[in-house]
Amino acid sequence: MSRSSPPAVVAAPVLVPPGRGGKRKFVTELPPQGSIDQVFLATQKQLRPNRNGQLFLQVELADRTGSVTARMWNAGDAEFSAFEEGEYVRVEGSTQLYQGNLQVIATSIQRVDPRGIDEADYRVLSGGDIDHLIDELRGMAAGIGNDDLRLLAESLLADGPLLDAFKRSPAGIKHHHAYAGGLVDHVTSLARVATRVAPLYPSVDPDLLLVGVICHDIGKTVELESEKGFSYTDPGQLLGHVLLGLEIVDDHIAAVEQQLGRPFDAELAIRVKHMIASHHGHYEFGAPKLPMTMEAIALHHLDHFDAQMASTIQLMQNEASMDGGWTQYHANHGRKFFRGREHVAPSGGGAAGGSGASGSDGKAGRSG
Repeated sequence: MSRSSPPAVVAAPVLVPPGRGGKRKFVTELPPQGSIDQVFLATQKQLRPNRNGQLFLQVELADRTGSVTARMWNAGDAEFSAFEEGEYVRVEGSTQLYQGNLQVIATSIQRVDPRGIDEADYRVLSGGDIDHLIDELRGMAAGIGNDDLRLLAESLLADGPLLDAFKRSPAGIKHHHAYAGGLVDHVTSLARVATRVAPLYPSVDPDLLLVGVICHDIGKTVELESEKGFSYTDPGQLLGHVLLGLEIVDDHIAAVEQQLGRPFDAELAIRVKHMIASHHGHYEFGAPKLPMTMEAIALHHLDHFDAQMASTIQLMQNEASMDGGWTQYHANHGRKFFRGREHVAPSGGGAAGGSGASGSDGKAGRSG
């Protein structure tokens, strides 16, 4: 049971100083036990009941390195309405470990006037980074040999409103890449892997696989609200990104047919849509069909590989405490992870160790 938008009046913007204590700490630098008073980006919030029926506020606090869950006990509509998703907030409280994960117990959460905020501290990818990734995808699409497939990929990457949403969208809400441009980061990373792996298997059509990579999560541009915070839209809740992606691809196939002056190759159209429908790989993970072509099998496993790598890298970066090089036990993964006794953190701008080291959404790193 949760409440995502109670009918309360939103408080007027207030100017709050950005906290005390000198230089702010990024999420990955927060200690397992300590006081905090600094600014974060609020990405998701809920007003939830505890076991005794008392309400508490839960909100995800983010910066460019990752996110952490904060809870404020004995909260109500006033605390819930004090800020909106996608706004900067000053948080006062303390950090602690709960079941191996870092969390924040907040005593105060107040909106901050965004003037004076350095957005570089909160964005994993800059607008320029995202544009470079789009250019890379367009370059790969231009190399597709089959006219129908090339024009389909180029049509998707030239659609202004779709492209704007693509560049804003995260690849997931919580488990990975919950930042603007995360979806582009994931798709570009997967395209790089696919173009290297496909030549090793002559029975895999590299052009078809690449188009499947570009299309497989395109429905997330509609499934996820990305203009102000990240949440699921009504179509996202009711249909999901697989069905929404099939609708988008159908529309662009029709546009390509007009451009060509003839029907799109019928078998290629079915194969592309099958990759979208089957990329989750298993019924229990939301796939309406199991992968039944070589390209669909390859897409599912490469997508899952990318997800596992990204989610594990992110987990290790966000681990609050280490015991002799080991992470805490993570129940959703069913294991600990060994980071090494002389660990050197992965470098790069992305949340998963650099732009392109990305994954897809789902439980325990399952692809989405």
